[in-house]
Amino acid sequence: MNCFETYNFWKTDALFDAQTRAELASLDAARDAVEIEDRFYCDLEFGTGGLRGVMGAGTNRMNKYTVGKATRGLGKYLIDTFGADACRTRGVVVGYDTRNNSKDFADVTASVLSGMGIRVRVHSDARPTPQLSFSVKYFGAVAGVVITASHNPKEYNGYKVYDEYGCQLVPDKAERVIAYVNGVEDYRDIDFEGSNDLIEAVDVTDEFVNAVLKQSRYCNAAAKADLRVIYTPLHGTGNVPVSTVLARDGFVNVAKVAAQSVPDGDFSTVQSPNPEDRRALLMGIAQAEETGADIVLGTDPDCDRVGVAVKTADRYKLLTGNQTGALLMDFVLSHTDMGAYRHPAVVKTVVTSELGAKIAKKHGIMVFSTLTGFKYIGEKITQFEEAKLTGDEARDYDFLFGYEESYGYLAGTHARDKDAAVASLLICEMAAEAKAAGRTLCDKMDELYCEYGYYLDALDSFTLKGADGAERIKSMMKNLRGGKSPFENTKIVTDYSVPVPAEPGFGVLPTSNVLKYTLDGGSWVSVRPSGTEPKIKIYYSIKDEDRAAAERKLEEIRSTVKKTLGLE
Repeated sequence: MNCFETYNFWKTDALFDAQTRAELASLDAARDAVEIEDRFYCDLEFGTGGLRGVMGAGTNRMNKYTVGKATRGLGKYLIDTFGADACRTRGVVVGYDTRNNSKDFADVTASVLSGMGIRVRVHSDARPTPQLSFSVKYFGAVAGVVITASHNPKEYNGYKVYDEYGCQLVPDKAERVIAYVNGVEDYRDIDFEGSNDLIEAVDVTDEFVNAVLKQSRYCNAAAKADLRVIYTPLHGTGNVPVSTVLARDGFVNVAKVAAQSVPDGDFSTVQSPNPEDRRALLMGIAQAEETGADIVLGTDPDCDRVGVAVKTADRYKLLTGNQTGALLMDFVLSHTDMGAYRHPAVVKTVVTSELGAKIAKKHGIMVFSTLTGFKYIGEKITQFEEAKLTGDEARDYDFLFGYEESYGYLAGTHARDKDAAVASLLICEMAAEAKAAGRTLCDKMDELYCEYGYYLDALDSFTLKGADGAERIKSMMKNLRGGKSPFENTKIVTDYSVPVPAEPGFGVLPTSNVLKYTLDGGSWVSVRPSGTEPKIKIYYSIKDEDRAAAERKLEEIRSTVKKTLGLE
């Protein structure tokens, strides 16, 4: 069927519930032709990151039926991989965030899995994505699912799958699951009723908080009590665990943004609940200005990313993800007894600034680079742990810290995903230490620049919706690979769509649709289509002698890239 035939099928067939049919009946085939095409021109793709899309009726939307199809395919994969007995005993953990429909989609997931004879433990309330990762390991489950679209706008929701180690599916596992999902061709094969006998509500918040607190690195109680913090969970899941972690670690001067501490799937106080965007922290900054707080923390709706604004002489300055990552790298390594580890290691992504890597290398720490996506950092932790069990000396490392430029950080191995709870803990500890010495985190950042050189990082993200947008993005990448380079002074072009050697003992990196241009002087630019959104992203890391020189270079390079891609 073409998209309009599929639309009519969904609109009229009794297979679909009354709410779905009514939503589609409200569309007019002539007036809303573009909308109908976008809803039905394809199936919402189950990619390496699971599902993510706009909520609504249609094959290219997040709804009961696309969630049910993904879950049916996942369930068949799990039964074939682990066996029916293991699936019935070990089961699957399901979590969800505060977005609209997240609880409903979690219930659909639980019902479909239980209807296949798989035990399901569902978080009893909205909780962070890293807590879902923790829960999979805690219960010894065969897999985990979390319903979230992270920091995306309110129209979106998503479905992430985690393996038995609590790590998001990496490509080889994802491809097997995708094949099973694509094999579900008839919604009539999906049992949406399920078995209540196999569904259990669970809450491991206390256990998760205890695991996070083990990463505490700074013990000065007076300094912690003196730090004044404003915290906003941006209407999301961080409210309980982050507040609890900070309180138990001795931060008694933490005030929350009351209006943003209420779960709200419409995120009514912000344009977008993304802590990378200063506008998301404006209410927190306003409260900080009134009270004279030292820092403002903001976690995204599923509490896997955190942004921080620091009080300076004239304003509250928002740190970039790369800056916070470099500061955390320095803090964690400076406050870790390296004698306790045989082969300490840190992990970053290929689109993350090299500043953190330079800091680690000065400490004599092995640095691993992975593809974009925290699942690859989680996979590296699993590889390290498996090497210890098998006696594989070439891969035997001790994970200390990992981060990516998009505000995601992890210390410890309690989770296999970025964790804003542990990051918030460590950010507050290093801010308290800096304040006790008469400095701020911005002062600490300047010290790192003086020691290692100035790094200026930026990201351009262009949304190109629909079938035409997807085709434009494909054409851009094809043209770049066809020799249309934006730069004359390129030292190295790395194309991650073909195997690229990893660190010794780890073979090659998985392939990914990423191009990276390494330029003279240590700067680089990377171009990458998003794996979960209709976007093409351009990452810039500019190294120069000072900020003014780096800004001039950035503007020149930015202009060249946009012109080459036709994005002026």
